Amino acid sequence: MDILDAILTRNEAASSPICRIRGFLDDDPNSWGRALEGYPVLGPLLQATQYPDCFFVNGIGSFRNYWRKPAIIGSTKLPLDRFETVVHPAANVSRFASVGSGTVVLQNATINSRARIGNHVIILPHAVVSHDVVIGDYSCLASAACLAGNVRVGIACYLGANCSVANGLQLGDGSLVGMGAVVLEDVPEVTVVVGNPARAIRSVC
Repeated sequence: MDILDAILTRNEAASSPICRIRGFLDDDPNSWGRALEGYPVLGPLLQATQYPDCFFVNGIGSFRNYWRKPAIIGSTKLPLDRFETVVHPAANVSRFASVGSGTVVLQNATINSRARIGNHVIILPHAVVSHDVVIGDYSCLASAACLAGNVRVGIACYLGANCSVANGLQLGDGSLVGMGAVVLEDVPEVTVVVGNPARAIRSVC
């Protein structure tokens, strides 16, 4: 719903609507045929290719399945240029930053100069991406996550709400930073870290 709200708000802020919403795709069969805020759930992701005149927005951002995000998006069989980038009008994105295709940036998020955001990333409200940060494809920053300058986030990572990552650190592909964690050291691939200071507790898989 947050992404729907961002799209509708962006439409309202423009001189003419940017997007006309067709509906949702969801692999949960219990949702098919229902409506979400007045927009129909059309069917599973496999039906994406049946809408050649549509662009798509990726809404996968849960800590429960974030590592599956590349495979889930791949199942649509859509090329990257069929995915819309959505930036909420209340987000603050530097003119010197870059934001990839299929990425969503929600309200009051901040992306500073020379930051590079990959494809299919989701950045939730009040997250802060400082200067020269690089965020890999398919990653998710939960609300109020804060990345200091020069941080490198790998592919398909999840950074929990209110976590903080110190300057210049690297987070390996598939890693998860727990809610409120304070990361003071590099995080290996597919590793879960929690606490203050953050410590590894298990592998993601």
